[in-house]
Amino acid sequence: MPTRTELFSGVGRVREGHEFDVAGLERFMAENVAGFAGPVSVRQFKGGQSNPTYRVDAASGAYVLRRKPPGRLLPSAHAVDREYAVMSALRGTSVPVPETYTLCEDEAVTGTPFYVMEFVEGRVLWEPQLPGMEPGERTAVYDAMNAVIARLHAVDFEAVGLSGFGRPGGFVARQIRRWSRQYLESGEEPVEELDRLCAWLPERLPDRDETAVVHGDYRIDNMIFHATEPRVAAVLDWELSTLGDPVGDFAYHVMQWRLPPSVFRGLRGADLDALGIPAEERYVAAYCERTGRDGIPHWDYYMAYCMFRLAAILHGILVRERQGTAANAHAAGMGALARPVARLAWEQVETIEARRRET
Repeated sequence: MPTRTELFSGVGRVREGHEFDVAGLERFMAENVAGFAGPVSVRQFKGGQSNPTYRVDAASGAYVLRRKPPGRLLPSAHAVDREYAVMSALRGTSVPVPETYTLCEDEAVTGTPFYVMEFVEGRVLWEPQLPGMEPGERTAVYDAMNAVIARLHAVDFEAVGLSGFGRPGGFVARQIRRWSRQYLESGEEPVEELDRLCAWLPERLPDRDETAVVHGDYRIDNMIFHATEPRVAAVLDWELSTLGDPVGDFAYHVMQWRLPPSVFRGLRGADLDALGIPAEERYVAAYCERTGRDGIPHWDYYMAYCMFRLAAILHGILVRERQGTAANAHAAGMGALARPVARLAWEQVETIEARRRET
């Protein structure tokens, strides 16, 4: 059985249905990317589930093109313009992001909107247990991820020009409505636990209100690490970024501690001490120290909400696979995880309700 690293690392030929006019792209880049010089060759990255991503090699160097997938799309999904905007705004902060070069919303060029950004050299770490590393290396990698998300949530979004990037307050409620609507409107592959979560989550919303720039899908394989150092060179895949609740964003990242490896590359059941990976409590404490928090109330609710959100995202991948518009050849395997993740989310709810009945 091939590993995720073997399945998703590197580039290959452009997949069927994801082709576009390379000559048209070359003309566009010549007019809109400073210092660009052709000719170009294009290959598609094997990883990624939502927006097709390509390596563009030219006489002037390597670039990355990320575009909306072709076909019928759900409203507000595949927001390459938002990815471009947030990375451009964060470029001058302590959050490592690729340099952005140009955004094209004219579908005549490649068939869908796209943007071009810097190709960042380094490693994508596809396996959360980091096979092949020494325990001290794993500790340093996880500490680097913790530091970067803490720095992201400390960014002054008004100062970097992102005050209009989302609405302050009420973020979790809006997210629940968004993913519930996206799941329900798809009209395909109903999941009983997702139906229950759509009803339960809005009734138990925590009474808190905080706003920061949030990534929306912050995990180890959505970043590039330095080739030899345990340092984040670039955070990628900002499609779900917005102004939102930083605790929800952090909880989504920490969710992997509660998921088993068999479901979604989780860490549950792993010998974390032997691996050198911090336990959930220690990892959360490090984030709280970096962000000046005295713990995180309603933590289990956030876990249920984040698992629901993940299940809804996976359900969307499954729907796109059924429609033939999935960006990744392995989408069917990913989409099939929607149901087990939804069950795990409902298990969190059952734990919360049992605790509530005891008090």
